Amino acid sequence: MSQFKAGFVNLFGPPNAGKSTLLNALLGEQLVAVSPKVQTTRHRIVGILNEPQYQIIFSDTPGIIEPKYKLHQKMMASVKSAIEDADVALLLADITQEPAEFEFIRDTLRIKAPVIFLLNKADLLKSPEALQQKLAQYESHFPQWKALPVSASTGAGIPELMQLILERLPEAPPYYPDDNISDRPVRFFVSEMVREQIFHLYGDEIPYHAAVLVQAFEEKTTLTVIKADIIVSRETQKMILLGKGGAMIKKLGIQSREKMEAFLDRKVHLELFVKVRPKWRDNETYLREYGYQ
Repeated sequence: MSQFKAGFVNLFGPPNAGKSTLLNALLGEQLVAVSPKVQTTRHRIVGILNEPQYQIIFSDTPGIIEPKYKLHQKMMASVKSAIEDADVALLLADITQEPAEFEFIRDTLRIKAPVIFLLNKADLLKSPEALQQKLAQYESHFPQWKALPVSASTGAGIPELMQLILERLPEAPPYYPDDNISDRPVRFFVSEMVREQIFHLYGDEIPYHAAVLVQAFEEKTTLTVIKADIIVSRETQKMILLGKGGAMIKKLGIQSREKMEAFLDRKVHLELFVKVRPKWRDNETYLREYGYQ
């Protein structure tokens, strides 16, 4: 009988490589917020995959960026911490990118764990010849890393990826009970659902100035009552969030509530409040209050 395997697998890479979509595909459910805008993931998010012969603790970390605010510094600190803890590292690239763009990651991040270099969005290449040519470029550029083309959106390459992970995972007892899907509380995922809808509904400015803080989460007999604050930097951003006659905040509430009800599998009563906290992204006190340690 084969031994039980358990370990930590970190997903990292540049913004918009598709890390969150891939993690959701690996877990078989949408645990992580997904948006075409960069920096959708701000926190290190853990998703736990439990099977009879193994437990894989996946970490989705923020996209690697040059820090401009204290918020960004904390995001990059979480990336480095996750890589240091990993038994296996999954580096994601958009397959249309050139290998040279990833030299700085190889040279600046001291990755001790075995690396699987995932060339995501492989379905964008229309011919097998083009795919093989791109794969050969990456293998030549990074011979110390295993390269694998995948498509997080279609699921192509996911079974091969799981096999590669299991081959590299150490034998160990499970780290978490087998009914856990994350180390984060439900309140965290509820706040992420609101933030995800902000990314989908509003323009380029608002999502990067907004944070969501759940102030109340009360499970009643027939429904769950959730109250959350949306934090923005300026009064003008608050007006944009609210919309004319409150139309936009109402739409945001409806779409967020629908996501929550699907996730919690029960009715939800959601109340959203918008508050202005100037320069919160550079304020240590606010950052700690909003979960950025």
